[in-house]
Amino acid sequence: MRYSVATFDFHFAESWQADVFAQTLFDMGFDTLDDNKAYIPTEMWEANKSGIEDLLSHTEGVTLLSFDACPDENWNAVWEAEHPVQELPLGVRIIPHCAFGAGHHETTSMMVDALLHHMASVPDTPFRVLDHGTGTGVLAIFAKRLGADYVLALDIDDKSVANAKENAALNEVDIDVRLSNDQLSITNDQSPITNYQYNLILANIHRNVLMAFMPQYAGSLVSGGELWLSGFYETDCTALIQQAEQNGLRHIDTQSNGEWRMLRFKKG
Repeated sequence: MRYSVATFDFHFAESWQADVFAQTLFDMGFDTLDDNKAYIPTEMWEANKSGIEDLLSHTEGVTLLSFDACPDENWNAVWEAEHPVQELPLGVRIIPHCAFGAGHHETTSMMVDALLHHMASVPDTPFRVLDHGTGTGVLAIFAKRLGADYVLALDIDDKSVANAKENAALNEVDIDVRLSNDQLSITNDQSPITNYQYNLILANIHRNVLMAFMPQYAGSLVSGGELWLSGFYETDCTALIQQAEQNGLRHIDTQSNGEWRMLRFKKG
């Protein structure tokens, strides 16, 4: 796959604005942001060039300095050299490649900490976990390591699916990694995820995605099951809590890490 690299000049008044801009880049199709450079599949850039340039031109504190071709073979070599295996608790090892979620971002670390704390008491009965937007597979891998009987890891990006499978093999865990579409369905057989019931659903994604999928999350939980959400700020919490409550989920906890938040809900 051909990649292109955008080089930016940043002048953010607040540190949290850098995180918002990074999320904006990911939403536009960029795979990775390293310092002042961001990488995107060239085909995606060519298809959405005008829209992306327009959005970037109206983003305060950001100047696009250049945009250049990045040969695929060089991209892979540079990425491997600059992103070694990440060592995490329980001996979990993650090779991030182009997928978000090496395990050290505030949103991911909150989820990992919650898994380490709450899954110490996983019941003897079958415990099923859904990781929506799995990225590198880091949360799914932790869930399996901590005693889940079955873990389904979904992502709409085929590169993330490949990366999550690689990391599952690296950590010698059996998780079911699938490519999904935007309706929480598995693309290879179109089986809706709401046909299954999970004890725990994890979703570390953009706030708008979480809002849109709330009814499906609620419908996919067993009675007493929990939904854990992250990937947003304090200002997003009220809307997410209201949406969850409208779908029969009870807010039980809020975690904070810097500007980022994590919400826990229970069904029933």
